[in-house]
Amino acid sequence: MRLHLVRFVVMLALPLLMAPLAAEAQPAGVRRVGYLLLQPSSLTTHLREAFRHGLRELGYVEGQNIVIEFRDADGRIERLPELVAELVRLNVDVIVAAPDVSIQAAQQATRTIPIVMAVSLDDPVERGFVASLARPGGNITGLSALQQALLGKRLELLKEVVPQLSRVAVLWTEDMWSQAAHARALEVAAGALGVALHFLSLRGPNPDFESAFRAATSDGASALITVAGPVSFAHRARIVDLAAKSHLPGLYEAREFVEAGGLVAYGASLPDMHRRAAVYVDKILKGTKPADLPVEQPTKFNLVINLKTAKALGITMPPSLLLLADEVIQ
Repeated sequence: MRLHLVRFVVMLALPLLMAPLAAEAQPAGVRRVGYLLLQPSSLTTHLREAFRHGLRELGYVEGQNIVIEFRDADGRIERLPELVAELVRLNVDVIVAAPDVSIQAAQQATRTIPIVMAVSLDDPVERGFVASLARPGGNITGLSALQQALLGKRLELLKEVVPQLSRVAVLWTEDMWSQAAHARALEVAAGALGVALHFLSLRGPNPDFESAFRAATSDGASALITVAGPVSFAHRARIVDLAAKSHLPGLYEAREFVEAGGLVAYGASLPDMHRRAAVYVDKILKGTKPADLPVEQPTKFNLVINLKTAKALGITMPPSLLLLADEVIQ
């Protein structure tokens, strides 16, 4: 009888003894956010810092009222499921993910933990992430980069840069989910501009860029355009270098390419989108359901020009384009 009584008392006291330990592990009021990226931190430090900056603007302090669990797959898509499984086991309050393959991995891992798309390059409705942009309807919301809609505009800008443009090499990854839709968008724009396209498919995480560029030049391409994707972003320095060696003016999807020496970039700011993702995290942590948060699309697009590269290519930038530029790198 006494033994049973002792056991009963111990069982009652155990939760009280454990409570301080749990509080030490994660103080009351501290929220835990998972942050899942495909590319290694060496390529995405500026995106992480933009997200952190967004949280600080909203009053969050790491280690005091928020903990961020950073995970990256080092460019290996096959690692994403195990990484998101770690975040689920940690019982994070929300998962921030980019690009689309990371969002898809998170979606497949949980239908209950809220997921914020930091950047969706594909159409999130067609991809099945949300029911509609206005009413996502599930556990996913966030930001879409409108890549498909911008392809025609990029081609128009390239035509301004190279007025005699007749044939353009299009660099993309063969396994892109929305490849067909992107091709249609480009073909419509090319038809209106009287420009022929040469699609160059890149296979695998480490494509043969040299062969792709040799094919472009031998086919008579006089310029290059990239279709946004994790492979091109990861290898942007290599792409820009080969474009210079092939004497191909390039128009790219993100400022990061121009920073690496590319000629022109036009698109939404990736750091700004990651900073904006913090706003979604804040609203979700304060009780708003992802299903009730419309997907945000960028309203401002940055035109960035590298004049040093233009000079090396023997290109004189149109004054009208320079006036429109948000940033000119000398």
